[in-house]
Amino acid sequence: MKKGRNASSAKGPSQRQYRVGEELRHAIARIIEHAHFRDPDLAGVPITVTEVRISPDLHNATAFVTPLGGRDMDKVVPALNRASGYFRRELAREVNLRTVPIVQFAADRSFDYSSRIEEILARPQVARDLAGEDGAKGSGEDED
Repeated sequence: MKKGRNASSAKGPSQRQYRVGEELRHAIARIIEHAHFRDPDLAGVPITVTEVRISPDLHNATAFVTPLGGRDMDKVVPALNRASGYFRRELAREVNLRTVPIVQFAADRSFDYSSRIEEILARPQVARDLAGEDGAKGSGEDED
């Protein structure tokens, strides 16, 4: 059975997608750092670009962002999407690609997710269960 051209896309992002995504992440961070936005929702707001995922054809990219402290997320992400044309023009100056991808911004919820996991692990019931597993392993070693 021959492997089709799309067989590699089922494996996940290619090395080129990772490299281009990282280059775009750094370029977008530089643009945000040096830009003077006229939009009041972006003016003076420190924004972190956590990840950029790019399509296999390198024509579309999703930049995951979070404002410092996670506040005003519902205002910042739409404001960045309104300025996507500005970002595309600036990216054309920053990176050397045949075509500059269309960038869409999305809220990065991974920090919320990790905080939720830490909260669950800190519960007394979970701590008791985790301590019980360690005790069971330790008692098996003592029987030898």
